[in-house]
Amino acid sequence: MERKRTAAGVAGVLAGITMLAACGSGGDAGAPATVTFWGWAKGTQQVVDAFNKSHKDIQIKFEEIPSGNAGGYAKFANAVKAGNAPDIMSVEYPQLPDFVNQGALQDISADTADVKGKYPASVFSLVELGGKTWGVPMDAAPQVFFYRKDLFEKNKIEVPGTWDDFRKAAEKVKKADGKARIATFFPDDPSVLAALAWQAGGKWFGTEGEAWKVAVNDAAGKKVAEYWQGLVKDDLVHVQPSFSQPWNAAFEDGTLWGYVGANWGAGVMKSGHAGQSGKWAIAPVPNWGTPASGMLGGTTFGVAKNSKNAKSAVEVIKWLTGSQEAWTARLASGASSGFPAIAELVPVAAKSFDASFYGGQDIYALFSESYKTIQPGWTWGPSMVQTFTSFKDALGKVGTGETTIPAVLDTVQTATIGEIKARGLNVAGQQ
Repeated sequence: MERKRTAAGVAGVLAGITMLAACGSGGDAGAPATVTFWGWAKGTQQVVDAFNKSHKDIQIKFEEIPSGNAGGYAKFANAVKAGNAPDIMSVEYPQLPDFVNQGALQDISADTADVKGKYPASVFSLVELGGKTWGVPMDAAPQVFFYRKDLFEKNKIEVPGTWDDFRKAAEKVKKADGKARIATFFPDDPSVLAALAWQAGGKWFGTEGEAWKVAVNDAAGKKVAEYWQGLVKDDLVHVQPSFSQPWNAAFEDGTLWGYVGANWGAGVMKSGHAGQSGKWAIAPVPNWGTPASGMLGGTTFGVAKNSKNAKSAVEVIKWLTGSQEAWTARLASGASSGFPAIAELVPVAAKSFDASFYGGQDIYALFSESYKTIQPGWTWGPSMVQTFTSFKDALGKVGTGETTIPAVLDTVQTATIGEIKARGLNVAGQQ
């Protein structure tokens, strides 16, 4: 029988393959090192410009690529295979284990040991696998709820504190305006469903000995799925693709009064709907009885396996993620409302983001409170690109009634176990 690689052993196997020369760039002696960087986060060009202006020994050559699920990850994977990947790559937390298992990233443990202590263990653990570090966190992404404060007040609708309150508020919104809805179910964005399951105490993935545990359809996930299925069935939320023309149009014509998102949505809303300045506010995401949050998105930076500039790349990454200058440049761009994963940088971000769109609300204080309630113990699986693809294929049929959200969890559970086993990894309870 072919010997299977184990979840715990993957990183160890890869470490011997991916630890390449880690010296500064090529080029003429005395010339600055050049580090290539691919990413898409809002405000990144301004951060790169600030770095290049303030550094003489290293320069960043930046290429803005489509967001990961819009083609960026496929571009990176193909570049790794072709041997022409960038030195630094933006990788969101869910996809990091996937690229580690594919052998696309370098182990950067030794060069990042000095910054590990700046992060909460619950966040830094998301860039570790097999006891090694494969990326550096840039931001965290605590969940929040955006709502039309003016319309809620006009119609005497209380801001929902719990999910029971949210359903009652949804009914009141629909009653106040038959075309209006409190929020949207996104059939194309399973990361929202994952964050909601995380908030509810779910643990879709974990390890047991040297095997992966898979529980996409665990009790917490099913509770969340049944709740949102009820909202869809009773026509209390829109069903529209995320960030689509119909979704944006619903904000503009006043038929969408809320958005269940994360802190980074503050910049999205501000830049996309400037004409509604002063009408929006942000609240904690509704909970199941106790304040809690999951994390919706969030970016890390990893070093590609075939980078020969690893040490220079890591120095760049540390500046991008951990310097006041980087966060000032990113937030001053006006397009980003990123929340630093390093807590001591939050005041810098708060000072740099113009919150007049939200009536001057101290939104970073709210993000900080939400950040503190992120549920511990969440782990992303080793094949999240495939897992999310399976989700999208199935969730697209929810709006037409061909399937239900709870049934989708079962479908994805089966598909994910099959994919993990196909990669030669052990799955607990599976032969």
